[in-house]
Amino acid sequence: MLQGRSPFRRLIYPLPEPGGLGVHLTSDLAGRARFGPDVEWVAAPDYRVDPRRAQRFYSAVRSYWPGLPDGALQPGYAGVRPKLSGPGAEQDFRVSGPADHGLPQLVNLFGMESPGLTASLAVGAHVARLLAA
Repeated sequence: MLQGRSPFRRLIYPLPEPGGLGVHLTSDLAGRARFGPDVEWVAAPDYRVDPRRAQRFYSAVRSYWPGLPDGALQPGYAGVRPKLSGPGAEQDFRVSGPADHGLPQLVNLFGMESPGLTASLAVGAHVARLLAA
């Protein structure tokens, strides 16, 4: 998270990286800039913020904001984004309907990240077709 108010008025999404969308910029309701997430493949969830990862954030943010001052970032929070596949085996999301699990009127959407949300109207139409079958 950037200390102070964000100098940006829009979201910034760099080129995607393997496993994620790159360290992007969003703004919270208080007008603060938040950068992240980055990608680190883990075997078990760990919600501690590791200050040793700060240089990776500075480097990633400076790829689209070269003027980021040293010391301007502070840790925000850590989280774990569950994935359907591991490194090198990309699968965006999976839709599991009644034919997959035998339960009528149940549709599960797994791994629904940005690509799935971007396609939410098409995904919704597909879910409606599954429920009508």
